Order: sequence, then structure tokens, then C-alpha cells
Amino acid sequence: MKKVLILGGTGDAVKLAAKLATIPEIAIISSLAGRTKKPSALVGEVRIGGFGGADGLANFLKENAIDFLIDATHPCAGQITMNGAIAVKAANIPHLMLVRPQWERVSGDNWIEVESVAAAAQAIPASINRVFITSGRQQLEPFLQRSQFHPETWYLMRSIDPPDIELPNSEVLLERGPFSLEQERHLLRKYQIQAIVSKNSGGDATYAKIIAARELGIPIIMVQRPVMPEGEKATSIEATISWLNLKTSKLGGAK
Repeated sequence: MKKVLILGGTGDAVKLAAKLATIPEIAIISSLAGRTKKPSALVGEVRIGGFGGADGLANFLKENAIDFLIDATHPCAGQITMNGAIAVKAANIPHLMLVRPQWERVSGDNWIEVESVAAAAQAIPASINRVFITSGRQQLEPFLQRSQFHPETWYLMRSIDPPDIELPNSEVLLERGPFSLEQERHLLRKYQIQAIVSKNSGGDATYAKIIAARELGIPIIMVQRPVMPEGEKATSIEATISWLNLKTSKLGGAK
């Protein structure tokens, strides 16, 4: 048996775990940070909580005799991805980053590209009074600070779990994607949204909001992905499984 640790928290990680669970020679452990109170159901062993940085992750890999590390975290989760790249060097095991392609601007898109959520809050034009926040529930402090100077701005926030910070003059939608184009069109019109804050997550689950914004002429303040560490990468679950099959055959019966 070869042991695979999946750094998860995404829909891709859930699907990957389900696929790998059908391979008899593979034992999987899915690791979740624990930030989502109601994570999607996962197949196989699940570990919840942080590792204590790169050193803690390296120790976990060694102590649990992990053969492969697959990073299937959110494309914007830069710190855990960096920790993984450091840890596998200390543990001396193969490592793959499953990174879905990012969204690319097309004709009709009105994007304001920024490097962080904090920069996104600052980039909201003063003339915008109704903002749809889709960048996550854990980075709302910059919008709280902005509301002190722009108390007239109303915010709509969508997340799986309730946010830890309550924004004044706001509404929260507790929903889990994927979302259809018709749903997103209806939402943007219903709430009279004038701007969207989004991370460049890539994938299909939430791309409908990008299309709807394009159709309705709504600007998107797009938080770019952090720089990825060097290392092997795949852009699909199928490519990830092919990589693992290749690595497993090379290892043969020995670690």
C-alpha cells in the first residue's frame, strides 16, 4: 500500500479522494484546515487542523510514512502550498500541486486586478454603493475598515459558513456552489449589485458570476493568485491520477 496525503478543502480534493479510493493499492488521508464548519463529505481517512508550519508538516509526513503529497488546496491558499513545497524536501517524497487553470479576461470583462483582499477593498470606487463579496468569509476586516470611511456602501456576502466578522449595512447568503448562470443573473439583478470582489479561483463552480457580470456590465475586482513554488503541477484530476500511477510504478514495491 502506498500512502497519499491530500491537502484538501476544495471540490477538486473531494473528487480526487473519491477517485483514489477506488484504487486498492492506495491509502489516502485528506487533510482539512478546519475553517469550514460543514465540509463536503470525504471518502477515506480525514485529518482536520493545521500542522504547525512547514516543519510540522514535514514531521507528519515522516511519522506517518507518507509516500506522496498532493496539494489540492485553493489556488489562493499560498501559505499551505508553500509549506508543502518545503516539507516534501525535508521528507524526501514526491509532491504534486493540483492547480486548476485560472480565469482569463475575455472581451467584455471589466476587471480591476489586485494582489490581495485588502487591496481589493481599497480598489472599490467611491461611486460604488452595492458590493458583492465572494472572496471568502475570513478576510472581511479590510471591508470593515472601508465601511468607516464609506458608511453608505452596502455589502452582500456569500459563503458556506457564517462570517466571524459582521459587516454593518450588509446581508449574508449561506450557500455552497456550483451556481448556475441563471442563478447569478437573478442574484445580481435582485440585489442591484454594482461591483463584485472575487479571487481568481478558476474552475467551473463559480464562473457563472463572471459571465453574468460581463453580460450586465458589472466590474469585478479580481484578487490574483499568489506566486506558486517550483515543483510538479497538474491541471486536472485525471492528470493527477496519471502522475500518481507513473510515480507508483517507478517506486515499485519499495518505498
